[in-house]
Amino acid sequence: MRSMKIRRNDTVLVTRGKDRGKRGRVLSTDPVKRRILVEGVNMFKKHVRPSPNIRQAGIVEQPGPLSIANVKYICEKCGKPTRTGHGILTLEEGGVTRTEKVRICKSCKEQIE
Repeated sequence: MRSMKIRRNDTVLVTRGKDRGKRGRVLSTDPVKRRILVEGVNMFKKHVRPSPNIRQAGIVEQPGPLSIANVKYICEKCGKPTRTGHGILTLEEGGVTRTEKVRICKSCKEQIE
């Protein structure tokens, strides 16, 4: 299974579908199905019955999953919708060199936290 290049709490831009052009924060990811939930995007209404563990019954709006192919990551440094990649970062601590795999922005080549 390939790793997801978009993670929770990333800001993304929707590139396809009824919500094209909207921006939102990623709430959750599903790497097996390659789907993500984006805050305020692809909203649908669900009828919820009253029960002790649900505070609000009735018609509730919630976000639906989007395919990861339909969104682009928005870089915090350059502010552009871009692709992400992986790079190798070398660190030296007390004379010991170790390498770390990090995400990078393909536009500005900066490291993503």
